[in-house]
Amino acid sequence: MAQHNDVGKWGERYALDILDREGYILIETDWRPPRGHRDLDIIAYTPDRRVIVFIEVKTRSRRQAMLPEDAVDRKKILNLQHAANQYIKMFNVVEEVRFDIISIIGEDNNVESYEHIVDAFNPNLL
Repeated sequence: MAQHNDVGKWGERYALDILDREGYILIETDWRPPRGHRDLDIIAYTPDRRVIVFIEVKTRSRRQAMLPEDAVDRKKILNLQHAANQYIKMFNVVEEVRFDIISIIGEDNNVESYEHIVDAFNPNLL
């Protein structure tokens, strides 16, 4: 596995720890639609179980010119919207939905910084 994939998987595990500490309830990780190319990193309920959150995790091993969350561009948002829409239809989701980003800088259990960006984007406003 390439090093960037290792960093990404480590970041997703760290993001799950963050969400657990914040009281989120895990539904799925790495969910991929049956005929889709894009996965949803984490799907979770908010602590009050009123909102289903689709969470994109972006991890960088060190500070770079671009922050991890800046990698969630228009194309990625549209892909996430498409995958989330398939999830909503497949599982008859009636709860409110939201899109968050967890941005992590670090690697190998050495976190330089992280941020949980709540309601990071609304794909319907693109």
